[in-house]
Amino acid sequence: MRSDSRHSPHPAVPDEDDFVEPASKSSRKREMHALQDLGEQLVALSAERLKKVPLPDVLYDAIRAAQGFKMEARRRQMQYIGKLMRKIDPAPIQAQLEIFAGNSAAEVAKMHRLERLRSDLLEDEKVIGSIAESWPGADLQYLRTLRRNALKEREAGKPPKSFREIFRVLRELQEAQDAAAEEAGEGAPGVATAPGETAGE
Repeated sequence: MRSDSRHSPHPAVPDEDDFVEPASKSSRKREMHALQDLGEQLVALSAERLKKVPLPDVLYDAIRAAQGFKMEARRRQMQYIGKLMRKIDPAPIQAQLEIFAGNSAAEVAKMHRLERLRSDLLEDEKVIGSIAESWPGADLQYLRTLRRNALKEREAGKPPKSFREIFRVLRELQEAQDAAAEEAGEGAPGVATAPGETAGE
């Protein structure tokens, strides 16, 4: 029996008053297609590789079932997998797929650090200060709202929409900073760290 503990729990949709800006129909559609594509990639994995991906038991079992289905049964199973995917945070899954794809270990490590920064932010709002130092252009108010919403999501046991959005925001900040550094001929800077944490940890 696989353990869910390897996968970050997190869920939810916050109070209406806390929403900064509802997702547009097109962005929801893009997210849905991205999750469907991720589901297809998982179903295409070998049994051995699939075991290495951090998945909740219910999603792992659904993927294993889909691997044995054909035609219409497989199509229906993929729809079910898509629904399950919307309830979890895909970042750890994407990171593992990056490793399988042979992408740079440094890039994968950077993604892991962003995931850790997101978790640290959820546990301590003071991490906002580290984010402000690393990315002066960050929308701190938006991040505070996302943090508040993500905590409510986790408490309510609902899909982790705000939790995923925090990662997306942090990743975009990091990518913009890396691109600017590359343009200036500098090395890519490191990811922000939480108070008391060193970059080498």
